[in-house]
Amino acid sequence: MSERTAVEPVQACPIAPVVDLVFSRWTTPILWTLNEYGRQRFVELERRIGVITPKVLTQRLRQLERDGLVQRTYYPEVPPRVEYEITDLGRSLAPLFHSLAEWSPNLAKVEEARAHFDTHAPAHRRP
Repeated sequence: MSERTAVEPVQACPIAPVVDLVFSRWTTPILWTLNEYGRQRFVELERRIGVITPKVLTQRLRQLERDGLVQRTYYPEVPPRVEYEITDLGRSLAPLFHSLAEWSPNLAKVEEARAHFDTHAPAHRRP
């Protein structure tokens, strides 16, 4: 019998930290929007994304700024103005997003596979 040693998640799957960073809830729509439309004020970004709450958008923007993917610029005007833009580091993810967009037509095949599974899998294997 051989002993199993614990493997760090990064060693088991070296892309796991990237997936955690880039594909956490709301990160992708925020970065996509900033990449597509350029510098945005908070309200513009919120409107383009649609269903995100101001609290969550604020939290995600702060995290993305901390991660170096988004830059926040404060203008000391009356009233104050704040704009967000994607950084070069954030923009470097564009090819990844492009590849995923090219793959997205396969979602129809995923739905077909799910429907087939749901109607043909034994009852003990269904979700």
